[in-house]
Amino acid sequence: MMFADWTELARQDPGLAAQTLLDRIAELDPQQRRAVVAWQMPRPALEATFARQAARRGPLSGVPFLAKDLFPVRGVPMNAGGRFLPQVKAPPHRDSALIEALDEAGAVLAGTSHLHEFAYGLTGENPHWGDVEHPKARGRTSGGSSSGSAAAVAAGIVPFALGTDTGGSIRVPAAFCGLYGLRLTPHHPWISDAFALAPSFDTAGWFTQSASDLKTMLSALLGTGSSGRKLNGIYLGLAGWQEAETEVTSVLAAAAEKVAPPADRLAASELIHAFAGTTQAYAVLQSLEAWKQHAPWLDTQRDHYSPEVWQRIDRGRKWSSEDVEQARTKLAAIHLLWTKFFLTYDFLVLPSTPFGALTKSECTLEYRNRLLALTTPASLGGLPVLSIPVALPSGLTSGLQIVVNSSVSPVLPWALDQF
Repeated sequence: MMFADWTELARQDPGLAAQTLLDRIAELDPQQRRAVVAWQMPRPALEATFARQAARRGPLSGVPFLAKDLFPVRGVPMNAGGRFLPQVKAPPHRDSALIEALDEAGAVLAGTSHLHEFAYGLTGENPHWGDVEHPKARGRTSGGSSSGSAAAVAAGIVPFALGTDTGGSIRVPAAFCGLYGLRLTPHHPWISDAFALAPSFDTAGWFTQSASDLKTMLSALLGTGSSGRKLNGIYLGLAGWQEAETEVTSVLAAAAEKVAPPADRLAASELIHAFAGTTQAYAVLQSLEAWKQHAPWLDTQRDHYSPEVWQRIDRGRKWSSEDVEQARTKLAAIHLLWTKFFLTYDFLVLPSTPFGALTKSECTLEYRNRLLALTTPASLGGLPVLSIPVALPSGLTSGLQIVVNSSVSPVLPWALDQF
């Protein structure tokens, strides 16, 4: 069901809309239901919310969604993918700014979704609540860290869901689950009240099943419009830069042709050279901030973290001054590169992933670093990114990142029209 279907159902029968959504959650097997859904609104309150929002007739009237369990929901304890947070932090006293904006637009908050522990991972694995599997490719990951949100949309439970993206946590699950997605910018009001991983890089965003629904959200929440001129972008493919199967490389290149030609040799060389080393710089700077966020609990609650996530956070206090200086130098160089790039172009298209959804055995550091090599250039630049799904010959999906310099760039609705 798309946005228009939910709007119509909510207006005709709010009770049926509530029951339909709850039935869809119930269709998940118990293990996946526990892994995907952190909290769901009780049926009476959900029906009342459908009725209230349908009557408001906003642009998202009666459209239900889940929020990643990093966005505060009034009175609902937040776990953020872990287990101990409710013991050290009181439940929120108000909804997040993004949830409030969606409420004003008529949307229906139906519940919250689980994530990779404290949003520090790209695979959707979680030892506390369960690994989130791809709903259409069992045994493979949904991607993370916005795993529950992506799986809920891909399974058709809700037509959109909120995620966050620090180093690829919307872009990777959007690609793996065949979804459209949008990552916004750091320090935006819609991310500033969320539970932080690394505030200099954290961004809010969302997933939808269709391009038209994402375009509706752009209009309702951001007000993007047309430029009145031809938009100019280039595609930097995997060839000569990232290891990937030939079929994946060619399919992504063919999809990118809908919006941009391949980068010429000079432009490609400059970008590839500039993007080298972004993964290490990001690892240093992100973990520095993550350690500061978790310092009050990191040692006293160590037994309640997974060893993998605890170690990722703990390294933030162990980098040498040389490591930090090199990372900051790389950050400055990336900002300079993007400034120069956007003097000539309106957007850059990059692959989101060099492969489809991973199996459990493939969720390794090697594969994590291959993903981060593609996502960290935009993360270090603090830039918005539109995610477009691309079907692969294997039956799985990858995606394209369309990197822009503003959340209200006319590239966003224009690109969605092309797909």
